[in-house]
Amino acid sequence: MSPAGKGAEPRIEYRIEDLAHRSGATVRTIRAYQDRGLLPKPERRGRSNVYGSAHLARLRQIAGLLDRGYTLASIRELLEAWDAGRGLGGVLGLVAEVHGPWTDEETARITRPELAEAFGGTADDDAVADAVELGVLESVPGRDDEFLVPSPQELAVAAELHAAGVPLKAISVHLREVRGQVEHIAARFLEFTTEHVFDRLLGHRPPTEEDAVEAAALVRRLRPLAQQTVDAELARAMRTFATRHLRRSLSAEEGPVPAGETRPVRLPPETVRAVEALVGGENTARFITAATERELQSRTLDALAPNTNEGNFFDQNG
Repeated sequence: MSPAGKGAEPRIEYRIEDLAHRSGATVRTIRAYQDRGLLPKPERRGRSNVYGSAHLARLRQIAGLLDRGYTLASIRELLEAWDAGRGLGGVLGLVAEVHGPWTDEETARITRPELAEAFGGTADDDAVADAVELGVLESVPGRDDEFLVPSPQELAVAAELHAAGVPLKAISVHLREVRGQVEHIAARFLEFTTEHVFDRLLGHRPPTEEDAVEAAALVRRLRPLAQQTVDAELARAMRTFATRHLRRSLSAEEGPVPAGETRPVRLPPETVRAVEALVGGENTARFITAATERELQSRTLDALAPNTNEGNFFDQNG
């Protein structure tokens, strides 16, 4: 690594090994990026290749985009657009906007003793491992007794449910189920806004600098709308179903069922366990529903068929 001559702007130069050390990339990766056209060729100086600060900046840009899940092919398109003079600032601003925080919550830290105290005073290593797998807790490198908490609110909800008598394993199962349903809602909201808003700006690849800047501004405006919609609809649904559930609980079991509603049927525990063993817990409700519908269809067909004493319909008319 060497500076430029006296009187000129300082120019930092790197050998490939120095560039790899400064950027965090390997020598092999740098050469692969050159072959793919992601990184400009170095300047040839005698028998040596010389890299500059632009190469280092480009490697850091690539690393940042890779960390955000972009493929090398899409990164190459962005960089080619930038090199062609179309600008990359707006696109990188859009990337930063999308990958920025989507909540006002701030990450917290919690120790194992504090975690045990929040959940009844007893350490449960299986529950902690489950929470780490779900991302409710994140391990801190080099600190086995401490965790990051991405959403303190989510952890507080789990603690309240456990204090109310819900087993930790049941909370984990419930979170997995809720997460799948919420991810479906998020995907649908994204498809909806893309179809009606973002396709106009991002339908061509790569987007122009102006379109990327406008899209970033729209992300800031639309970001809270998904959560506000879900909050309002969840409140409406909880009010409806909680009221209905309470009414059923307070009504006599043999009393009349209100129009448009059904009475829950309690199956013997051994029957439920047998079905779970047969099809798995996640398929139990669907299996029981399908078996019930099949029985109803069978009885309907029996009721519609002629009396068996009168012979088979097809035999009489064959």
